[in-house]
Amino acid sequence: MNRTLRIGITHGDINGISYEVIMKALKDNRINEFCTPIVYGLAKVASYHRKTLGMHDFSFQITRNISNVSLKNPNLLNLSDKEVRVTLGESSSIAGQVAVQSINAACRDLKNQEIDAIVTAPINKYSVQSDDFNFTGHTEFFAHEFGAPRSMMMMVSDRLKVGFVTNHVAIHDLPGVLSENLVLQKIEILDHSLKTDFLCTNPKIAVLSLNPHGGDTGLIGTEENDIIKPAINDAFDKNINVFGPFPADGFFASGQYMEFDATLAIYHDQGMIPFKLLSMEDGVNFTAGLPIVRTSPAHGTAYHIAGKNLASADSMRKAIYLAIDIAKNRLNSAV
Repeated sequence: MNRTLRIGITHGDINGISYEVIMKALKDNRINEFCTPIVYGLAKVASYHRKTLGMHDFSFQITRNISNVSLKNPNLLNLSDKEVRVTLGESSSIAGQVAVQSINAACRDLKNQEIDAIVTAPINKYSVQSDDFNFTGHTEFFAHEFGAPRSMMMMVSDRLKVGFVTNHVAIHDLPGVLSENLVLQKIEILDHSLKTDFLCTNPKIAVLSLNPHGGDTGLIGTEENDIIKPAINDAFDKNINVFGPFPADGFFASGQYMEFDATLAIYHDQGMIPFKLLSMEDGVNFTAGLPIVRTSPAHGTAYHIAGKNLASADSMRKAIYLAIDIAKNRLNSAV
């Protein structure tokens, strides 16, 4: 590749903190030394947020053509000049529509190799639902678009990495979804990602149990003996350095997680709660197992502080840098 890495950034929910954290992150000109950032957004909405936040010392290079982007300044690929109403702190159908418009445009350019990685700002999962976008989140959307059924949501920070067997699955649906093969697949994805995306040699992986106290040898539940342990044994037989299952409460409370390169949680809140407690400010959501690189800040739309100039850009900044690092690691490993 003979050009600077291009990192596409979707603008997320326009009624939340997305533009605030994007602009605050891109205000640091050091990012331009490592990549060309391109925000897929709306110039008029960006202007509204810039004025609301009083960020008069920041501006985008506005363009309608991705071939005409600045290498020195943050770019905004203007998707439309139509008037769009911003209602800070509220969910709205128009916000959902333009969020999907941004995702689709960035996805198109990613497929056409116009950009090298994508960073997605937070969306409202309810307002984006339509006949054209029927996904429970970004992870499921990109897995569908890039034909990667074996993808996995992964939370990343300097302190820990957490992968998930299931993503946005209701608790009462877990028994019907969980299987030995699914757990094994996720272990394999996590192991491969640690080696390829994070250049971790012989990674050590911990797998959590589903039930309290690890099922207490079947007294509280049988999933550990019937599903999780057999999957761990299968993975170990494939020379994957994996251990468990560990009861989640003691595993995080004792600091045992620090002994491993990554932890595999069985369901969303089991891994997300300790991760956000430990790494909320600088955590990053990464979709492992995709043929493309996609990251996102670990927080949501944060409607309660939208437009108040209170949002931290640390997680967005980390998401951009992680996208750069993984894209470079994949390029180097492919040489």
